[in-house]
Amino acid sequence: MSTAGAPRGTDPAGGSTRKDVRESHAGVAALSNDADRSLLLDVDHVHMTYTVGGVFSRRGVRAVDDVSLRLEAGRPEIVAIIGESGSGKTTLARMILNLAAPTAGTVRLLGADVTAIRSNRERLAFMRQVQPIFQNPFEAFNPLKPIDRYLFISARRFGGARRRIDFEAKADKALHQVGLSLAEVKGRYPHELSGGQLQRIAIARALVSSPSLIIADEPVSMVDASLRMSIVNLFKALRDELGVSIVYITHDLATAYYISNRVLIMQRGKVVESGDARAVLDDPHHPYSILLKSAVLSPDDAGRPMPPTESRKPRSMHSTSNAEPTP
Repeated sequence: MSTAGAPRGTDPAGGSTRKDVRESHAGVAALSNDADRSLLLDVDHVHMTYTVGGVFSRRGVRAVDDVSLRLEAGRPEIVAIIGESGSGKTTLARMILNLAAPTAGTVRLLGADVTAIRSNRERLAFMRQVQPIFQNPFEAFNPLKPIDRYLFISARRFGGARRRIDFEAKADKALHQVGLSLAEVKGRYPHELSGGQLQRIAIARALVSSPSLIIADEPVSMVDASLRMSIVNLFKALRDELGVSIVYITHDLATAYYISNRVLIMQRGKVVESGDARAVLDDPHHPYSILLKSAVLSPDDAGRPMPPTESRKPRSMHSTSNAEPTP
């Protein structure tokens, strides 16, 4: 484990290797014949600077500033990237997904520089390994197309299916992994399903290719509060049962505490604190981490007026109700 910022603790256990994920690693060989594949993901001191302003007022804004993150191959874990809007966490996700090239530094998947991807074969190999789940499930699907179409396209492009019976088998398998079935969604359109169902289908679509890594960008923020924990528990099952590593981007400390092995807390593009999730969130050291924790409303405070910010004290992430975080 290696992260930028203020590393704390040691690597948490991340589970064991799963057969389907090991086999899917073979496809990424197209990226590099001599790549070191001991690391699933190696984000190495990346920077991202955007240029803003006109000709005479042009300046650079650093969205990500010297961030590093490593995930070991064959050791699935959930790493939460926590921060307020504008902290750089989504820009970091875009670089991992190869949707934006870093201004400096390198992002490697199984040892291969993702910005060096050129051919369609290399791009497909990368996309089989790394799949995104976006914030708003209602924007992830075209309202004029049936939901099963997306699953079938993924099965053809990434799953190697060639016949309709194979499309349907792969789609049904992925849907069962998220608690649904093809019979429930076949022929239906996005407006006929709830937000929770759509987000589960988005996760199923990502699972069709048997990825090693999922980048989940605020995946529960647009889901009804009563359904959030079902999605969060699903991510735990993907790690523990399927061996999938997840980069979980969120501003919600409660869910990050509940499911994460490690956390990175970002402020203004920098990682200000990182390490074992329980150690960092139970006893934050950086002032920004302490402020984030103090803003978490405990069930004990329900109905009470909030004290002034300067008088709030960080509380334990364990509530009196124990168990799971409040949705």
